[in-house]
Formats: sequence, structure tokens, C-alpha cells
Amino acid sequence: MEKTIKPTSGWMMLLLVLVLTAAAVFLFINRQFLVGGITLGVTYLIIAPGLLAIDPNSSRVMTLFGTYVGSIKESGFFYANPFYTKKKMSLRAVTLDVPTIKVNDKQGNPIMIGGVVTYRVADSFKAAFAVENYPDFVKIQSETALRKLAGMYSYDNWEDEAATITLRSSFDEVNHQLAHEIGERLDIAGIEIIEARINNLAYATEIAQAMLQRQQATAIVSARSKIVEGAVGMVEMALAQLSHKQIIELDEEKKAAMVSNLLVVLCGDRNAQPVLNTGTLHQ
Repeated sequence: MEKTIKPTSGWMMLLLVLVLTAAAVFLFINRQFLVGGITLGVTYLIIAPGLLAIDPNSSRVMTLFGTYVGSIKESGFFYANPFYTKKKMSLRAVTLDVPTIKVNDKQGNPIMIGGVVTYRVADSFKAAFAVENYPDFVKIQSETALRKLAGMYSYDNWEDEAATITLRSSFDEVNHQLAHEIGERLDIAGIEIIEARINNLAYATEIAQAMLQRQQATAIVSARSKIVEGAVGMVEMALAQLSHKQIIELDEEKKAAMVSNLLVVLCGDRNAQPVLNTGTLHQ
């Protein structure tokens, strides 16, 4: 478990180092080399190594002959036991760009997926001693979590119509699940996940063209359905208006011909070409 300690201020010890340094110089000037050498050695080999300056959002993990003593997480200028081993640990937020990888979604379709993870060290003891190298650990575990996430959901719901959450449409739910998956893996290293999200999502190259054609076909069918629905409504309205205003009396055969012509004009994908009839309606 992490233990936070607060060492004494280093300014008094810095003043002592300066005084002893001046004393050693004075002794050397007066040819008292032995005493001056001992004073200088004690100053810079025993006292001075205990001085340490800690930047904001940084910490020092302190050990004494292999035993964990505690962590200093407060910024400032301090003095600690000079025999402590002081390991620097950053508490700043770090953004990791997870490389785009090729995986299979829930339906087995090959997709390309990448992500961005923002994290910081929450427990300096675990980050220093629970794993060998926590930045590499974060990178590998983030990629593993991304692979698992891709296999949990379908890319879209075209093949899995019952899917309520998909990689393409449910960004908030998917990103929340990604942060949860990574957080579980990094808990052993004392890492806190600030944000995790997918920043790259696409079908793999070998099926991208086929999927694009399917999307286009689906869009065309959907558009045609709307066109036909509107055309039927317009034909129905035209017949009702003609009958209501008694502009012309149409028998069933003429109605059928009119409906056919209107549907061809309204539903065609090209502009209709008019044909002039110089005879009767039956010629």
C-alpha cells in the first residue's frame, strides 16, 4: 500500500551545506587539508544527497536498503535521509495513442480499430513495484482491452438487427465499456483511467468495398421506398381531386393508365420524356 510521507524543509540543510563548504574552503586556504577534505567529503557525500526538489504533479518513491519507506507527493524543496533511494514518479496525465489494429467484431467481420487513452498514476507504490515498466504495461493492456471490446460488439446492426449497442453508433456506451475494461487491467499498477475512447473505426481493406456497396444499396432501397410512398400519395390525391371537382370522368381502364403513367413519372430515376398524342385517348 502507498504511504505518503512529508519530509522536513530543505532550506536549513542547504544553508548548512553552504556553511560547511565555506568552512572547507577556509581550511584548505590555511593548509589544513585533512580536516578540510573530511569536511568537504561529509558535506557532499552524506548531507547534500538528502536535498531534493519536487516539481508540481511529481513524486518520489523512497526506499531504504530495499524496504519501502513512503512516497513524497507534495511539491517543494525538502531534505530526506541521504541513504534513501529516491525514484522519480510523474503524477501528470498522459495521453496514449493506441495504434490501429486489425481485429474481428462480434459477427467475425475484420475491422480496423484504434483508440486514445488518458491516464495518470494514482498509486506510486504500485506503479513503481507492482509492474516492471508501467508505461509499457499500460500500452499492452490498452491494446488487449481494445481487442476484447471489438469482439464484444458488432460493427453495425445490419447483420445483427437485435443489437442495441454497436461500435459505429453507440460511442458513449462503447467508450465507457472501453474505459472499464482498461481500468480493470491497470488497477494492479495503480493507474487511474481519465478517459478512453475509440478514435479510428473502419472495415478492413479486404471487405471495405463490399461493405460500401451494401451501404449504397441499402441507401438506394430506403430512398426508393420513400419515393414510392410519396408517389402513391400523390396519385391518390390527383384522382381524388379530379373526381371531387368533376373535371373528367375516368373509367377503371383510364384510371389504371393514369396511375401507371404517374408512377412512371414520379418514381423514375430520370426525367420523363413527353409523348404527344394527336389522336383520341384510346389511340
